[in-house]
Amino acid sequence: MKSGYEIVWSDQASDELTKTLEYLEQNFTEKELKRLSREIEKNLNLISENPLIFSGTDIRNVRKVIIARYNTLYYRIKGKNIEIISFFSNRQNPAKRKI
Repeated sequence: MKSGYEIVWSDQASDELTKTLEYLEQNFTEKELKRLSREIEKNLNLISENPLIFSGTDIRNVRKVIIARYNTLYYRIKGKNIEIISFFSNRQNPAKRKI
């Protein structure tokens, strides 16, 4: 990753990403998995270089970026780190979102 803020995944966000990838592996093509991976990497690079680039949420200090329309990545700045706090599947009920 480029210089800038270091990206750190919370356990929750990491688990959510793993579940999303497992679902996609079972129900989608390799091409779609690669596209998601590219989108995640592209947005993480943007966040690392300019963490204020994406919009804030109604939760203090939490920002979000929509990844490939079906997922939203929630993050916050903690010192010189960017903490990814959730990788939420937008196909779920929003009440299930844990931030």
